[in-house]
Amino acid sequence: MKTTDTPSSEVPAQRGSGGDPVTKTKAPQQGKEKSSEGGVLNVFSHGMLILWAIMVVMPLLWAVMTSFKTDGDIFGSPWSLPDKLHFENWSRAWSDAHMSDYFLNTIVVVGFSLAGTLVLGSMVAYVLARFEFPGRQFIYFLFVGGMSFPIMLALVPLFYVMKNLALLDTLPGLILAYIAYSLPFTVFFLTSFFRTLPSSIAEAAFVDGASHTRTFFQIMLPMAKPGLISVGIFNFLGQWNQYMLPTVLNPSPDNRVLAQGLVELATSQGYKGDWSGLFAGLVMAMLPVLAAYIIFQRQVVQGLTAGALK
Repeated sequence: MKTTDTPSSEVPAQRGSGGDPVTKTKAPQQGKEKSSEGGVLNVFSHGMLILWAIMVVMPLLWAVMTSFKTDGDIFGSPWSLPDKLHFENWSRAWSDAHMSDYFLNTIVVVGFSLAGTLVLGSMVAYVLARFEFPGRQFIYFLFVGGMSFPIMLALVPLFYVMKNLALLDTLPGLILAYIAYSLPFTVFFLTSFFRTLPSSIAEAAFVDGASHTRTFFQIMLPMAKPGLISVGIFNFLGQWNQYMLPTVLNPSPDNRVLAQGLVELATSQGYKGDWSGLFAGLVMAMLPVLAAYIIFQRQVVQGLTAGALK
């Protein structure tokens, strides 16, 4: 009688070239180890970012909270919320401490100096990045060297230059000083940015009969918008918080900017004890900077990463 064997569920072992069975070994758990290491690194990086955010945001929130307190609450319970919002602190700082005049002067100076810096800096950077001529590298490194030159070394000669030009203690003189102070970094930043832009578009504009001026203002400058916004934000922060230049070149009380006004307010409040008004003035000076960065933060990131992505 013929019997049939039932098929076995085991898979036959593979034979090697010598006839010996080859055993399969499992691959090491490299993927799981990498994922676990990446998870630990992510947790650590996120924890550090959260800690850094707390260290940056908490002083700002505390200053805003303190600006709505009375002087007694500031010293009696500095970490508690105000019992009510004392808006009279802001009105007192705006009118009695002349923060409105300082604010207006700062807007005029920073607005004109920022516009002049971006226009002149972008024109110089475009020429240095797109054209070949003798002395181009020397001019570029001259601007780069200007970033490493301490401003304190130039205060005394700058004072006498402004005095001889009848620009001392005037807002136009302070605007020109801000432009000269901000041009080195602006030219350095925008030169690298213009080099990343495609040259084929400018060449097509030249073929169509566009002049160099029209090509720059209508084609290349709009393409450099992310870089202009990024360097504009950096210049805005530096010019808005500038204290050394206006102190030396702008000593008149009528032409003071916010940085000078806050120092004067802090000095006077040390004797009067109006600390709530001082914090209100401090928050007034911070709000435009925070608003500008919050509004243009996406453009700032795009401008900083555009060169790396290209």
